Amino acid sequence: MHTRSSPPPVKTLLARFIVVGCSLLVSACDNVSGISAGGRPAAAASFKTLDGAPPLVIGHRGLPGLYPEETQASYEHAADAGADSLELDLHMTKDCVLVARHNPWLSDNTNISDVAKTNAQVARRKRTVPGVWVNVRYPATAENGPARYLSDLTDPADPKSVLKSLVVDGEDHTNDWSISDFTLAELKQWIGGTTFDARDERPTELNGKLPILSFQEVIDIAKAKSAATGRVITTYPESKNPIWNNAQAIANGCGAPGTHPFEAAILKTLKDNNLNRKDAPVFVQSFDPGSLKYLRSIGLQTKAVQLVDGNGINFKTGETLFITDKPNTFVSGRPYSWTIAGDPRSFGALLTPAGLAEVKTYADGIGPWKPQAMLLTAASAQTASSQPGLPQVDTLKQTSLISDAHKAGLFVHIFTFRNEAKYLAGAYKGNPAAEYMTFSRAGVDGVFTDFTPDAVAARSTYLREVAR
Repeated sequence: MHTRSSPPPVKTLLARFIVVGCSLLVSACDNVSGISAGGRPAAAASFKTLDGAPPLVIGHRGLPGLYPEETQASYEHAADAGADSLELDLHMTKDCVLVARHNPWLSDNTNISDVAKTNAQVARRKRTVPGVWVNVRYPATAENGPARYLSDLTDPADPKSVLKSLVVDGEDHTNDWSISDFTLAELKQWIGGTTFDARDERPTELNGKLPILSFQEVIDIAKAKSAATGRVITTYPESKNPIWNNAQAIANGCGAPGTHPFEAAILKTLKDNNLNRKDAPVFVQSFDPGSLKYLRSIGLQTKAVQLVDGNGINFKTGETLFITDKPNTFVSGRPYSWTIAGDPRSFGALLTPAGLAEVKTYADGIGPWKPQAMLLTAASAQTASSQPGLPQVDTLKQTSLISDAHKAGLFVHIFTFRNEAKYLAGAYKGNPAAEYMTFSRAGVDGVFTDFTPDAVAARSTYLREVAR
């Protein structure tokens, strides 16, 4: 754990990280010049991106490589380090307010477990009622994955029964706390954000000390930092778990049965901030096509991004694995709305030329998982008994996805770039800069990163390479 007896000042911590990042790039951290009014570097040469400009740096949950994710410090320092966009996940509180938190269950991204030890009100809100099993509506064959999934609708006759269990998109989180059981004031009073990914390798001094933010507060940070830096810094909100959030919101009285209070709140917030325009500094993203299509149907005008997930990698072929025999099929193998509707297709259907053409009817870009654009294979995988992982990957090969998306008129923002060795393919030899450069050369339009300083530094190197 990155614990220290006395935490260094935030500015010192950021400066230290930038120095480490620059050492990887051999003094490549000079300022990127020519930032355009749109918040991205002006093109001084020809790039392979859709619009011919250098790729965007998207601060994924802010700067979680250094600070508790989706907190004020995380977002402010991502902006200070050069992020073009501040990415956040949206959920709805008990009192119908949109807040920034990665997961709606709270034990793995807040300090709620510690708080519950001394706060009886928090402790008794833990959800302990098991979910119920529901049979899938499509053919229950092996290639379609598990024949049933968990639901939180424990009493079909009572829509409010979803407030008893904690099952999110078929994923069981019994014995955890739900964000929808707390008002915004309660979240801010009792609970603080923490690190999530690589939590055993990242700094922990500020865990639990920084409050949860509302969507409005993140927009305000982007506005303030845009004014302070002279760059237009966009916000990149995700309509997260929309089926679950709408059911929870309706049960909490945030909307009438059959409505979409979650998406309605997203659109209202954008409108209230004069951000519902085609040229607004906003990207609205979701893994669920149904949520983006609904937002369009009620008047969303901003840029929209269809995210595309996956469950694993076949390191023999490099193919992305979508459907498995495990419950993760319902989380990462296909959009959850498809499961509910009885549609057995996987996320892979969105990546075909026909799928991309369909995406273009409601979105401006896609946000695929890295292996979908860059095949990762390992020589050791050719042995039947071998089960290699990312460290054994020795070959990288670009797929046609980026060019296919560009042909369809869609930009490509790839997720997620992280510095820790366990997230890097062996072919990069432990150097995160090499991964950024590989995708930049492939023509990616933007990168979601947990380490903005390194992404900005890598882009600086790439700009000089293209200019030569």
